[in-house]
Amino acid sequence: MENPTITAYAPGRINIIGEHTDYNNGFVLPASIDKKAVVQLKKNGKDSTICHFVAKNVDEIFEFDLNEFEPIGGGWENYIMGVVAELQALGGQITGFDCELEGDVPIGSGMSSSAALECSLAVGLNELFDLGFEKWQLIKAAQMAEHHFVGIECGIMDQFASVMGKKNQVMLLDCKSLEFEYFPLDLEDYELLLLNTNVSHALASSEYNTRKRECEKGVEIAQQKYLEVTSLRDLTVEMLSEVIGEMPEKVASRCRHIVTENDRVQAATKALVAKDFARLGELIYESHNSLQVDYEVSCKELDFLVEYTKDKDYILGGRMMGGGFGGCTINIIQKTKVNDFIQLAAAVYQKEFNKDLTPHSVSLENGAGVL
Repeated sequence: MENPTITAYAPGRINIIGEHTDYNNGFVLPASIDKKAVVQLKKNGKDSTICHFVAKNVDEIFEFDLNEFEPIGGGWENYIMGVVAELQALGGQITGFDCELEGDVPIGSGMSSSAALECSLAVGLNELFDLGFEKWQLIKAAQMAEHHFVGIECGIMDQFASVMGKKNQVMLLDCKSLEFEYFPLDLEDYELLLLNTNVSHALASSEYNTRKRECEKGVEIAQQKYLEVTSLRDLTVEMLSEVIGEMPEKVASRCRHIVTENDRVQAATKALVAKDFARLGELIYESHNSLQVDYEVSCKELDFLVEYTKDKDYILGGRMMGGGFGGCTINIIQKTKVNDFIQLAAAVYQKEFNKDLTPHSVSLENGAGVL
């Protein structure tokens, strides 16, 4: 077949624990899930420089010229243009192509629909144009697409999880060295349940970069005592206690979250291996409290749902997941209680906020690929 259609996909992700640590060179524990973005790609002519997109989920059409394109006011278009621009910057020779894209990763849910879109396109273009890039190059290109075209200075976790995921495994990623290790996720009598608040986390974009600046300020202050510190990853709890008094209150709080969250990721991985699910649940609750109080990226709907789980002996832990200000909570719940709990939670949530709650049971699947 002279002009084949390439179908590529990339999944969304969950993150067991380790929130906002990735852009501080810290530790995260994500996994790719059974919800994904799918792109169908086809070259549209040897001399063509036009890229034509049909976004089926939102019933929108977009096109741009490879010779002249730049970010536009918000929207999915920036994610795709960003990926193309980053692949070109790596030396990829791309000509005009047509693309249909669709997916079932809920947008604004904290499951990283954006990374799924970026990575599916990067993997698909790599195949369509035989670019020969390694997985890490595609991951980095997708991350930089957000930095340069979307304006969000995100860490690498979402794109990494989308590309490198393995079925039934979580990944402990060191965002400083980029070393990673797979661990089986076998919760025995328990499973993961996501509860989508259906509050879109629009605030997360602007606040994300603000939090990054606050963390960088903390690093600057810490460096006055500890020259070896290049990111919050390098600070221990003991070191932080020595310098936290020099920090503005907000900066101190942000740093406290990151430093303690890195410790929680390590402890959670040990608990997972030891099958100490009660300890894992405790750490997940601690993570939410830190995100709510110290990092201030939660919202009343997320806090309500986490609080509602705490007197249920069949739920071990729950927390907000993702950038914050909306999206999902992630919960460890007894398998036999899932349906009953969803009915209870949906009813109290509706009564409290006059909003529907959308539950998602997820399974862990392999990362991005070509069909």
